[in-house]
Amino acid sequence: MLTRRILLAGSAGALSAPAILRPALAATPKNAVVMVKQIDDIISFDPAESYEFSNNEMDANCYRRLVRPDPRKGGELSGDLAEKWTVSDDGLTFTFKLRTDAHFDSGKPVTAEDVAFSFQRVVLLNKTPGFILTQFGFTKDNVQDMIRAVDDTTVQLKLGQVQATSFVLYCLSANVGSVVEKATVMAHATNGDLGNAWLKTHTAGAGAYKLTSWQASDSMIADANPHSGMKVGVRRIVVKHVAEPSTQLLMLQKGDADIARDLTADQLKSLMTNADYTVTSSGQATSMYIAMNQATPELAKPEVHQAIKWAIDYEAIARNITPGTWSVDQYFLPKGLPGALTDQPFKKDLAKAKELLAKAGLPNGFSCSMDYISAAPSGDIAQAIQADLAAIGIKLSLLPGEQKQVITKTRARQHQLAMLVWGSDYFDPNSNAQAFCENPDDSDASKLKILAWRSHFKNPELTAMAQAAAKELDSKKRIAMYEEMQRKFREEAPFAMLLQKNATAVSRKDVKGFVVGPLPDYTKYDAITKA
Repeated sequence: MLTRRILLAGSAGALSAPAILRPALAATPKNAVVMVKQIDDIISFDPAESYEFSNNEMDANCYRRLVRPDPRKGGELSGDLAEKWTVSDDGLTFTFKLRTDAHFDSGKPVTAEDVAFSFQRVVLLNKTPGFILTQFGFTKDNVQDMIRAVDDTTVQLKLGQVQATSFVLYCLSANVGSVVEKATVMAHATNGDLGNAWLKTHTAGAGAYKLTSWQASDSMIADANPHSGMKVGVRRIVVKHVAEPSTQLLMLQKGDADIARDLTADQLKSLMTNADYTVTSSGQATSMYIAMNQATPELAKPEVHQAIKWAIDYEAIARNITPGTWSVDQYFLPKGLPGALTDQPFKKDLAKAKELLAKAGLPNGFSCSMDYISAAPSGDIAQAIQADLAAIGIKLSLLPGEQKQVITKTRARQHQLAMLVWGSDYFDPNSNAQAFCENPDDSDASKLKILAWRSHFKNPELTAMAQAAAKELDSKKRIAMYEEMQRKFREEAPFAMLLQKNATAVSRKDVKGFVVGPLPDYTKYDAITKA
């Protein structure tokens, strides 16, 4: 049980603090901030494997990367562990000089060997986010030659082919670019796993915090890293899994929580003018969409893709279910990313949708299922979509599930329709263009098992367009390529893009400094203070 004693205690040595905040707590401890949010998506904290929202956010506070974008400056890149860097004239060699004041939570300094090891293990393990690095030509056979420590403070990466420089740097700023401590990780390695089993539930980073307790679908605790050299406002961050917004609000009002992350539009509206709370928000590069698995015969018809897109009442969903929290966005690049289009080509048109179904040879519609994450506001949105599709003869069975259950099912390509949420991996348009458009190999042996692959969407032209845009060095030409790609995608892809997230947080008045990031892993805890 997550008791007051645990909340007040110093660093928890074992990852064993269980699950429930005791109702008897009248207020949270002064030296800790308790945050309530949905965290049942977490599969692993290993940066080489972590690919969900909640674990990426925690990793961002426990690890550092070579470079980080500054959202306040339009995503402009600046050094984090890297003090400076150079790119060779041929664009193939990136050389980073490290700062010398960064230390892991063990107290040991960050070295170029740690950086090289961190990137090498991503390639060697080749877990879900591994493609972010392997796409640059790194393989298990060559990675130790292509990524190496030149000396204690210099690390060098050699690419297999020229890529847009900003694209490469943004990829290194993704969570998969987090630097782990080689000695600690290898001390916990078993059966050649490079420490993966241990890092699933631990951290070994140089960030402001370190993970000290974790219980799946329950809670996680991070304590300040005393060696990081980074100033923190509170010593302990407790994140408690609370799926229901109504429960989050009650805990906030009773003083059992300091920050609530998933309140509904109506709840937020009621708190806006209450001086006891502070509401903060950020447009986030997070998209809600419906994926249509091309392995389902009816869903493989292009006219069905379009019929579904024209059947949905996007504005009604945003106006009635998600005002202030999710807004209509119908492209794979969410607003805020370079090259994003902002018009709304689709609206509810039942006559057009029925005509498209008839053209597909399905005038009477068909039946299928839709998986979705069973947390607000997804349930209400799923029911609205069920009603919209029923109006054109598509009979939809709704299959709610925990985030990790839905994620696992869709990664195994076992869905028919699935209503999902996707967050950009980094602040470059390639992150989403690659995810939604690229599928060069639809086999089970594919090295790129992301969104297009998961729904068996294979479009050679869009794949080629995405690959070409990643290599374009002229920034204006590159943006134009992404704009063209989005227009083609909206006509041909089996994805109905629905909404873009406006991420919110509500803090009690004695808690200051918490800012929601435009990407989950831009959300930092170190500036949080508590009176």
